[in-house]
Amino acid sequence: MTTLVVRLDRTDDVGRKTGLRTPIVGWEAVRALVTDIGLADPEDSGVNSLLETLRVAQDLRDENEETIVAVVSGDRESMVSADRAVARQLDELIDEHEPDSAVVVIDSAEDERLVPIVESRVQVDSVDRVVVRQARDIESTYYLLKQFLADEELRQTILVPVGITLLVFPVLAMQFGTAEGAAAITTVIGLFLLYKGLNVDEIMTGVAHQAREALYSGQVSVVTYVVAAGLTLVGLFAGALGVSSLDDPQGVFVPTMQFVFDSIPWLAMAGITASVGRILDEIIGEAPVRRSYLNLPFLLLAVALVLRGFAAYFLEQQGVIGSLAVPGSEFVPPVIEGVAFSPVQRLIIFVSTAIAVSLVGARIAVAFSGRDELSLSDDTDSSPQRSESGLTDGGPDPSIDGRSAPDREADSRADAERKTESGRDRDDSSDE
Repeated sequence: MTTLVVRLDRTDDVGRKTGLRTPIVGWEAVRALVTDIGLADPEDSGVNSLLETLRVAQDLRDENEETIVAVVSGDRESMVSADRAVARQLDELIDEHEPDSAVVVIDSAEDERLVPIVESRVQVDSVDRVVVRQARDIESTYYLLKQFLADEELRQTILVPVGITLLVFPVLAMQFGTAEGAAAITTVIGLFLLYKGLNVDEIMTGVAHQAREALYSGQVSVVTYVVAAGLTLVGLFAGALGVSSLDDPQGVFVPTMQFVFDSIPWLAMAGITASVGRILDEIIGEAPVRRSYLNLPFLLLAVALVLRGFAAYFLEQQGVIGSLAVPGSEFVPPVIEGVAFSPVQRLIIFVSTAIAVSLVGARIAVAFSGRDELSLSDDTDSSPQRSESGLTDGGPDPSIDGRSAPDREADSRADAERKTESGRDRDDSSDE
């Protein structure tokens, strides 16, 4: 029976502190790793977990079990990539050593999230979590506080907000009252926690990086995105003006429908402008335009028509707006008289137009992008057949010289007959 004793490291402390790449397999290799990590960071709990891994393997060997000691680490890019890296290394270990079971050694709750990945690949007999015992006296508490104060990131994240709160709260309490001051401080703390919890700083950094690269690369979408942002502001302003113009707003529903009715054309134009810029970037890049990009402007227009149709229906039912009417004409024969539509007819017209627009968009997307996707699929389908035909006989592709199989067989027979006749001639000459 072979048991895999594996130490899991999701955040790649091993690679960050020693520069080694995992998986690290073998008793001597793991024992050398203990020394490397201990010299790099003597206070790291990973040293204790590595020693626990060696101890578990030694105990199993004392019971006459064959053991394989290994250390598996993730990466520092993201949690998903870290889990995939661990899964890939586990697959390599299992394919190479074929263990019957595994014992997992971890030292944190973060590493414990990797246990299901191991369980999905091999039977896990035990999960050994290493907890380092710390002295709970005044000296160790002082040491921990000293370490905390020495960490610049922790100081800026915790001490600075607490200090600002203690300074601002007395001013607010004296100026507006204790309750108002506490409410304001609580609101600011809540916003700060949401800011850190949702990683808003990282998102803003990523958006700024993408915008900078788009500016340097000269993409058309930069201009269209700015135009789309302006149209969005115009739409929000138009919706707010529409709500403010209501004489007697009844509840929340009617103002909401008025806001949608006035703002949705501008918002739709903003979305269409941004999507057209993205399509132009794909066309300039000389790459096949994705079908989803081509269909997006028509989809946005269809959704806008549906929303405006329903908003107009409810507003007309409440008497806020008038009915949809087509003015008459006396200049174009035959004479067209004015036509007024009921709210239901108006809604049907908008919904039908939206469905027609979506169908036209789907058709255009298929017409302009289907050929590239079809040719790509044909190439990928035909390439495996050629490779298989080349691997069956170990030679080149038979279709290279343009001859059929019977012709090549006849040529081979003629060559064999010529060799036989030449051999007979040499025998006759030797006999003479």
